Amino acid sequence: MNTLSKIIRILVAEDDEHIREGLVDTLASEGYDVTAASDGNAALAALNEGRFNLVLLDVMMPGKSGYDLCRIIRSKDETLPVIMLTAKGEEIDKVVGLKLGADDYITKPFGIHELLARIEAVLRRSGRAADKKDHEIPESFIFGGRTVKTRSYKLIKHGETLSLTDREMKLLLFFHAHPDEVLSRDTLLNAVWGVDYFGNTRTLDQHMAQLRKKIEDDPAHPVIITTVHGVGYRYGGR
Repeated sequence: MNTLSKIIRILVAEDDEHIREGLVDTLASEGYDVTAASDGNAALAALNEGRFNLVLLDVMMPGKSGYDLCRIIRSKDETLPVIMLTAKGEEIDKVVGLKLGADDYITKPFGIHELLARIEAVLRRSGRAADKKDHEIPESFIFGGRTVKTRSYKLIKHGETLSLTDREMKLLLFFHAHPDEVLSRDTLLNAVWGVDYFGNTRTLDQHMAQLRKKIEDDPAHPVIITTVHGVGYRYGGR
């Protein structure tokens, strides 16, 4: 069972209807948000329209092949996890896929438990890479039209300079690294307070209320960091 606190979006590109539907049903039952494409062109359209956390690519598909799609993905995003699916077992096919930037390769027919384990492993590796990226702190950045100075813990809004606490700065940095994502309260608590924190989500909400007083023009009607009721918060990335 997928126990990750945020929604994991997976694109399944597979032209075999039976395999495609089986993958969609299985992944959805594990808690993943799944989008299916029956050929390479449909998969490319889905990639252009949405953001995904992982892509499963059948090598041989009508339209663009899995190799073509992997090449396109890597030209735009070096970190998006890609797992290739193929009915072929020759080593040369695996070498081609891996050289194009695939993170893993699985040969059909495969056991669903093996596939799920490979998906979880690739997501863990990509998560560690994302965590490393999150910790590359810029000297300053724009957040909702405000300037944030990380070294001096200052926020500049409409020419006014405001001081930020350590927690507020960590929250801003985490939101800045995840624009347009719905971040659950547990995700934010783990990122800012640490996984060993045993307090409740009211602590987070209190900090968010204070942060909004500093970044929003009208804290009672926030537009920069909005509340997603029953889930958490979203930074619009403006």
